[in-house]
Amino acid sequence: MKSRPERILWDEYLRRIKWPVTLHEVEERKALKPKTLIAREAELLSRAIPRGAFVVALDKSGKAFSSRSFAQLFQDWINEKRKYITFVIGGPEGLDNTILSEVDLKLNMGDQTWPHLLVRCMLLEQIYRAQCILTNHPYHR
Repeated sequence: MKSRPERILWDEYLRRIKWPVTLHEVEERKALKPKTLIAREAELLSRAIPRGAFVVALDKSGKAFSSRSFAQLFQDWINEKRKYITFVIGGPEGLDNTILSEVDLKLNMGDQTWPHLLVRCMLLEQIYRAQCILTNHPYHR
């Protein structure tokens, strides 16, 4: 993320979250046809996912959660002592089925289409909101 409004928003929520959060971007720089591109992105994403991570893919075929239900997922992951929770966001063409078939959870953040950088910020805000719900912080109200 370069210096732009999304970066400012990302940094603000990142500052508030007490859990460790790392952003790892992968990008194929070659101009490829859509099917080839999503297959290549799948390779890059697969290499970036930590071994043993619980993997959540953002995908339109996924399940939508309320903020409270999303927070409960985090509580479950904490109780299960999950070391890594990895959220995977695809490129403009979406995620390849090789990724989608191997994830632990598919998350739908709504039926609307959002810019990639904004989706990152929206996800981070929901992670912060989950933290607030679990700690009874008034932000959620």
